[in-house]
Amino acid sequence: MPSPFSIGLDKNPANHVPLSPLSFIERAAYVYPKRTSVIHGARRYTWAETYARCRRLASALVARKVGAGDTVAVMLPNTPAMVEAHFGVPMCGAVLNTLNTRLDAEAIAFMLGHGEAKVLITDLEFSPIVEKALTLLTGPKPLVIDVTDDLYEGGKRLGEIEYEDLLASGHADYAWSLPADEWDAICLNYTSGTTGNPKGVVYHHRGAYLNAVSNIIDWAMPPHAVYLWTLPMFHCNGWCFPWTVALNAGTHVCLRRVEPAAIFSLIREHKVGHMCSAPIVYGALVNAPAALREGIDWTVAGLIAGAAPPLAIIEGAEKIGIDLTHVYGLTEVYGPAAVCAKQEGWDTLPLEERAALNGRQGVPYSLQQAVTVLDPMTMIPVPADGETMGEIFFRGNIAMKGYLKNPKATEEAFAGGWFHTGDLAVMHADGYVKIKDRSKDIIISGGENISSVEVEDVLYKHPAVMTAAVVARPDSKWGEVPCAFVELKEGATATEEEIIEWCRQHMARFKAPKQVIFSAIPKTSTGKIQKFALRQQMKSSSAIE
Repeated sequence: MPSPFSIGLDKNPANHVPLSPLSFIERAAYVYPKRTSVIHGARRYTWAETYARCRRLASALVARKVGAGDTVAVMLPNTPAMVEAHFGVPMCGAVLNTLNTRLDAEAIAFMLGHGEAKVLITDLEFSPIVEKALTLLTGPKPLVIDVTDDLYEGGKRLGEIEYEDLLASGHADYAWSLPADEWDAICLNYTSGTTGNPKGVVYHHRGAYLNAVSNIIDWAMPPHAVYLWTLPMFHCNGWCFPWTVALNAGTHVCLRRVEPAAIFSLIREHKVGHMCSAPIVYGALVNAPAALREGIDWTVAGLIAGAAPPLAIIEGAEKIGIDLTHVYGLTEVYGPAAVCAKQEGWDTLPLEERAALNGRQGVPYSLQQAVTVLDPMTMIPVPADGETMGEIFFRGNIAMKGYLKNPKATEEAFAGGWFHTGDLAVMHADGYVKIKDRSKDIIISGGENISSVEVEDVLYKHPAVMTAAVVARPDSKWGEVPCAFVELKEGATATEEEIIEWCRQHMARFKAPKQVIFSAIPKTSTGKIQKFALRQQMKSSSAIE
């Protein structure tokens, strides 16, 4: 006999609306039309104005026959146009593809072709790369729209129309609609592609909505927060913060280039209260001259993610007035999908102990179902002993649809009903996850597993070390041993012997690096260290000691 609750109680337009972050800007413009939405140099927009500009963008794209399922790629820094693209593009049913502005022409050409971009909106700063990428495209060329900016001089016009002229051709009252299905694609993001071609990660409206909401909940963001764009908006759609700030009816403070002097200046001028970034950016702020921080007498809330943040960065940020909250995730889970939720009493602990607790990857985001550590072979949870290593897995609504045109990779990523991260970790007794390494970064020396993250934590505590990365170096006796790449702080000095001895004093001697190389360390545009390049350097070395 059917349940009485299953009869005549169906979804209808009155009780069911697809979840989409597009609804956030509509509400912000309706409730807070005069509040400042975007600051960029001398330019200021209100939420009513930003909403109108997004609708103009959508209208202009539709007039150029862009619609459901089409891809609109953007090659933009953190400017108003990038904010507007996160709303205007999906408003017409299209899919937004934010391109990594640090990539070479060959990679950009691959993404434009693989994603079948119908339109490319590009800042003049990137004209040389984009021009070459367009010549490398073998298929149809996208309609190119140039974005000029008062804060950038130079660059070559490549397109048929300039961005502001495009908006002028659109209608501010364009009647857009929410997606018919919240599972519809909203964005396409390409992974870094360290081996082979990058994979295209497809986001849905539902996941973008839920992660944007979780950002506010898990960071306890107050209404109308002033948010500084120290994180590239092209990276995981800025961890969904273009939509989060609209939901918050806050203020976007744009930043074309990440430089400590500019960051502190904008924080001071606009009373910035919130920012996000990778550890390397916070490291630069921690080590910047104290004079740059003068006049900033309030605490700035910072989200930190990327590689497991060194404890020295967490400690240093606290000392200069930045209260860090550690989040964790990957492109495939919309950026952050786990958080090291702070517990009562942590703030009374000694700084080093507090930093160690806050350095963990933590627990699921409020609207993510689960993050756990499983044995990847058996898919059984590892003991919560802080010692037994397993792989981190995610499950929930804050997970991608899958990889574009790559069913095999999608199936592998979701095998067993969980998303496989490839990150090795332990589960602590309090249910908090702690990364030990990427599976490919574990160093197996004489049968012993050495966590490169653990060694890096010790290196970062050395007073002369600015940046550190540890990878395996082939060794005839031990199979492989740790090798440390180190960048020193400006004006600091240290020798290889001093660094190795420092490590031996602060950890088991067999874990200490056997070699230290002082050199610039390759990094991605989001500040992540490119260990694959360092590993290749080690493998290509002819000397195996």
